[in-house]
Amino acid sequence: MLKNNKYLLRPPADEWDFKELFRFAISAGTGLPVDKAGNPIGTWTPKSLALAISEADPQGRGADIRSVQHWFQDNNKGINAENIYWLARVFGCGDPEATTEWRVALSAANRRLAAKRKAQSKGSDIKAPLDGNPETRAKSSLQTAFDHHGRVSVLQTSLAEKTETIFGSQSSMALPLVVFTGACALALIAFTLNVHSVLFTLEGGPTKQVGFLWAPNWTIVFIALLPLFLALLIELLRCWKEEWRPALVRLGDPASSSASWEHRLQAASYTFWATLFITVVVGSGYNWTATHLIPLLNGDTGSWPVDWGRIAIVQPELISVPSAIGFSGLVFLYNGFAAYFFFTGHILLHLMKHDYLDLAKRLENRGDDKTVREVQSITVSLMNGIYRCTALGAVIVIMMKLQASFLQSDSSNIISWLMTDVQSVFGRQSFAVSRKLTAGIAPGVYFSFFCLLAVVGTYATASIKMRWMMARIGVTQPDSRVRPSWAMMDGSMALLVISYFLIGTIPGFSLVLFFALVVAGYMLAKPASPRGQYSRYEGQHESY
Repeated sequence: MLKNNKYLLRPPADEWDFKELFRFAISAGTGLPVDKAGNPIGTWTPKSLALAISEADPQGRGADIRSVQHWFQDNNKGINAENIYWLARVFGCGDPEATTEWRVALSAANRRLAAKRKAQSKGSDIKAPLDGNPETRAKSSLQTAFDHHGRVSVLQTSLAEKTETIFGSQSSMALPLVVFTGACALALIAFTLNVHSVLFTLEGGPTKQVGFLWAPNWTIVFIALLPLFLALLIELLRCWKEEWRPALVRLGDPASSSASWEHRLQAASYTFWATLFITVVVGSGYNWTATHLIPLLNGDTGSWPVDWGRIAIVQPELISVPSAIGFSGLVFLYNGFAAYFFFTGHILLHLMKHDYLDLAKRLENRGDDKTVREVQSITVSLMNGIYRCTALGAVIVIMMKLQASFLQSDSSNIISWLMTDVQSVFGRQSFAVSRKLTAGIAPGVYFSFFCLLAVVGTYATASIKMRWMMARIGVTQPDSRVRPSWAMMDGSMALLVISYFLIGTIPGFSLVLFFALVVAGYMLAKPASPRGQYSRYEGQHESY
């Protein structure tokens, strides 16, 4: 049936829940424009349906894209009353009578889904309603089996899902603002405890600045670098799920199958749990116990260099031991969860890369110019995002090693240490003096090395495999603006790695570091080329 130049189907009378009714509607194509023969054009996708709902709303607000994506997914999430009305307007093709019928059917189906979900939570056996269609019965049986055994799966994947939900917040600044606010709160506490700026005189050596606010790994990282890393990652994840991934799905062969993003996230569940254990329990809890709690309780710094966290051992008049234990424990707890989000961010980068490779494989036999151009645009945009995140990760690692290396030097503060290194290049200062190490070990040197391996591994695997996939698809001659940009990303990452290993080892390492940071800053601020940006609405308009 045609209505307002769109394909209209009346809602069936079956006792379906919302998911089953919604799958029927999008499979049939109700609400889609029609061709001259009266057949619906294209298929419904989360993007095209969200756009249609926004067009049905006179104020242009529409439904949230993430809510629309939830309707398409195999989950137990329903729909609110306002979205029912707009969805009914789309499925009813704007016809008042048909809209009313769809609104009634969707509301009833949503109530059935809520009842099914409630029964599941009580452990009841749910029998999916079956109709006479064998295909529908098989599909419903499969869905019922999935839901029936879903409780174990949900328990296993809840951490991954919740973490991805935090990164998938509608506000790209929600999580970064939390991290920034936490860092500011720690700085304020450091002021009240009088450990923000602490001068400590080494035995037979110079006076060192070991205050909390003088440590770049606690200030620059948590106030600036980590919030920026999280903001870029959140925006990249949003672009991938809402724009680039649906575009690759639309370009691919409908007959070929690929894992959904949710399935990929579930498969990485144990990785998220392992990361939580390593960062919070080992990297934060055990590290704090060994390097701060035990030395503070014993009153002996041992082989650890004196810093703001252990200053109570040698200067108890500055801060008491209980206060030092409490503050250092709070800082390490904050650091543990911040490290968790940092490393799970890299897990999400890996998942996006694997998701891209899986979807791009379906396009190997699609060698037309339009497909190649769109795939190249999406590839470059995704790679630019991965570079920005990993480059910031490398800078964070560099700040960790800078602080650890400074604590082993004989310089009074980290700024004079770097200035002394610069002067040594011009013969104004002996480099042997600037790199003289004091007794003690700095765990930050070793921890930062393993962090660097994770960061560089994320970038290197993405860069190599995505270029390899572009070649397989048929992008043998990339756009002239793509090759220089990719080469600059590789060169910038190599510079950051080189500067990391040169810290404290050769005269002039600070000049190499400064140059690497300038290049990385330029690449982070440099806008992507027009061919590297895929329009959000291009694919939506083509689907109509």
